[in-house]
Formats: sequence, C-alpha cells, structure tokens
Amino acid sequence: MPQFIHLPHTGSTNQYLRDLVEATKTREEGTVIWADYQSAGKGQKGNTWESEEGKNLLFTLLLCPDCIEASDQFIISQMVSLAIIDVLSSYSEGFSVKWPNDIYYNDKKIAGILIENDIAGRSIFSSFIGIGINVNQKQFLSDAPNPVSLVQIIGEDTSCEMLLSKIIESIYYYYDIAIEGNFELIRKDYMSSLYRKDDFYDFSDADGFFSGKIKNVAPSGTLTITDQSGIDRNYEFKEVVFENI
Repeated sequence: MPQFIHLPHTGSTNQYLRDLVEATKTREEGTVIWADYQSAGKGQKGNTWESEEGKNLLFTLLLCPDCIEASDQFIISQMVSLAIIDVLSSYSEGFSVKWPNDIYYNDKKIAGILIENDIAGRSIFSSFIGIGINVNQKQFLSDAPNPVSLVQIIGEDTSCEMLLSKIIESIYYYYDIAIEGNFELIRKDYMSSLYRKDDFYDFSDADGFFSGKIKNVAPSGTLTITDQSGIDRNYEFKEVVFENI
C-alpha cells in the first residue's frame, strides 16, 4: 500500500524522495511525497513549474518496476499520462496527452510529468514519478504560455488530497497492466488520447516550420509526424515544437 508523506514545503518532491531513499538505503515502492509548495519544482529538461502555495497538487511516487526493461521505459510515461487523463476526465471532457507527457485541456496545459528512471542492468530499478497538476490556482504570473487549472475549468475548488488518492489508484490500475506485460493495450489507449492526433497542424523543428499529422509513437517514445509531402519525420524529446498553442 502507498505510504504518503505530506510536506508543507520542499525544494523538489523528486529530490526529497531521492534523498530519502539514499538516507534509508531502502526502496519502499508506493512511497508518495506530497507537498503544498515546491521552491525548486522541475519540469522536463530543467524547466520550472509555477505553483501557488497550497493551491495545486505536487507529488512524487516511487515505483520499482524491475520486470520492465530499460528499452521499454517509455511505457511508464504512457501509463502515468493515461492515469491522469482518466481521473481528470471524470470532472470534464477535453483532456488529452501532448506528446510526450504533458496533460492538456483543449489547448491549455493543466499538468506536467517528470519521470526519472534509475537503470540496473537491462531493467528499471527505480522510477521517480513527479507530477504537478494545476488544481485550485486562479491566476498564473509566470511567462508560461498556456496554463489552466481545474478550478478554471469546472468553476469550483477540488480537494488536492482526494485528487491525489484517485490518481494513485489510477496509476496502479495501469501499473498492473504494465507489469503483466500488456504494453500494447497501454500504447493503444495512449495513441487514442494524443493531443492533435486527427489532422494536420503546424510544427517546427531545426529546419523550420512545416505542416504535419501525427502518425505514430514508437515504444521508445519516438514521435513520427508525416508532413504534407508524405515524408515521415522522426523526433526524440524536445526536437519538435507544437506551434500556435
């Protein structure tokens, strides 16, 4: 069963949990570090995460998926994305996963995921799953281009503790599917939940702007976009930008 540790304030829930594992020399799968405020919350590739104190859900979950090979580690990102989508969709329609794992409501970002996997041999030894969800924050002051919160969507506050419980339960639902080896079910659901998956949209890469349609996401996480010339373009994380959002 998950062990919940609630902190009023910390630098980063991911780092706190890492430090706890190092200090105790134990990996307690299901440990959750949940904070009211992070002073150094991290996003993908070192981005920061704005969060008003006490208004949002900020936590890190430790999983120990030793049976999942390192080459399949993107399945962790997919299952966590789907778990969050499932819970948020119980409040409203319009949620999707912007590749690789930002959670969107229409064209606005409501949640971010930062997963740090430690590899031992060919398998995932530890997975530190950091999640930030905008819940009750009504104003955003940073230069983030398109934030939105659950309260802005549904018009009323939501208990962060209750939301946390639902999301952990949902993650374990997909985790059970993953450790049973049924990756294709997760990948299929992930593809059907992708943001901007059904038409041509504007993108940009190192060579400039282009119009394309999402074709596939490989098991490794590589995104394939087919441009209007019919050419498939493959991208790793941070190599392509979704324009006009």
